Amino acid sequence: MNKYIGAHVSASGGVENAPLNAKAIGATAFALFTKNQRQWVAKPFTSENILEFRKNCEASGYEPFQILPHDSYLINLGNPDRDALEKSRAAFLDEMQRCEQLGLDRLNFHPGGHMNKTGEEESMQLIAASINLALKATKGVIAVIENTAGQGSNLGHTFEQIAYIIDRVEDQSRVGVCIDTCHAFTAGYDLKSKKGFEDTFNQFETIVGFKYLKGMHLNDSKKEHGSRVDRHDNLGKGFIGLEPFQWIMADERFNGIPLVLETPDDSLWEKEIKLLKSFSS
Repeated sequence: MNKYIGAHVSASGGVENAPLNAKAIGATAFALFTKNQRQWVAKPFTSENILEFRKNCEASGYEPFQILPHDSYLINLGNPDRDALEKSRAAFLDEMQRCEQLGLDRLNFHPGGHMNKTGEEESMQLIAASINLALKATKGVIAVIENTAGQGSNLGHTFEQIAYIIDRVEDQSRVGVCIDTCHAFTAGYDLKSKKGFEDTFNQFETIVGFKYLKGMHLNDSKKEHGSRVDRHDNLGKGFIGLEPFQWIMADERFNGIPLVLETPDDSLWEKEIKLLKSFSS
């Protein structure tokens, strides 16, 4: 089965190091930040950064569809405050352009929230408009909306909200979804029971559509089902347990996309990747 499994690896010392770090833990997919995720502005890539990144990806056997870059946590494309929104839009465009320069075909992002200053629909309309602006100014990079746990005023914690945003994106060939298992579970989707798991992904197919699935984050959860709190745990150590990850690995609907660990103890990643691979063999 064509399962591509990896982790969100460090790009410390230069973006070109990320594919090497992924290769070192036996990953067949990986995620990375293309800049410091806690800063608004970063130095542009040098031509050497770009060349070395592409060269290291090729040498390590990574194609764009196996790589899921993640944008900065500071960005909120649904912020109703005009100045804050413009700052987020400029940063998001920069991240899309950085992916374009590296030859990557998708960028994963948290959609943002209303900050308790406006309604959910108004904020989701701002998110869609923000995506449209970035898509018009770039080529070839898919904007991949990550589902959230629904903590605070964060949107994107239901499939209906994600579908609402997608419906308002003008070029739907360049919008996608990343499902984070911890976020889905704490947002209220029952991934733990077989029936709940099947119901969840049947709903996803009906409301959003698997054609939009461009990646997954495979994380257990430190918090209970429906808690609306985003706290990742290592596989089998949290409230989700190991079985749902076996079901994912055995399900062809999750083939051909990056399946990425964001579990907190990175010393376990190599072991977790092997474990996941064993589920799909």
